[in-house]
Amino acid sequence: MKIGLISDTHGLLRPEALAALAGCARLIHAGDIGKPEILAALAELAPLQAVRGNNDREAWAASLPHSLELELQGVRLFVVHDAAHLPADLAARGFRVAICGHSHQPLIEERDGLLRINPGSAGPRRFRLPIAVALLHIDQGQARGELVELCTAPAG
Repeated sequence: MKIGLISDTHGLLRPEALAALAGCARLIHAGDIGKPEILAALAELAPLQAVRGNNDREAWAASLPHSLELELQGVRLFVVHDAAHLPADLAARGFRVAICGHSHQPLIEERDGLLRINPGSAGPRRFRLPIAVALLHIDQGQARGELVELCTAPAG
């Protein structure tokens, strides 16, 4: 199963991000969405779940949860916008994957039995950080992350 991970779009959904996420069985947006049209466009690609980011303050975002607990093909995932809000005991509680955004810095690391993935920012460029999304591959109970840096033209 291939799951597309996107975060920190801040109101900008690049065609390159849509292309990178095409063919995913599910999508997860890790917050700082920016506007509801982003969610609508992503939901056209695949079933979508999203969490609210610190900048998602408008009325349309009020129904979005601050965190999600999911189980996909026997693998438990925890999603929250800011890594500072990850519970310390996730691995002990049986979670295998933690997904967060906020920093705009793409990251995949395994620590203490927990695969942590930050897809980076797919929205407006911040500093010199890459524009990216991520893929989560789940196969026979094993989870593997993959960063996808987007080749983009400057956002207008």
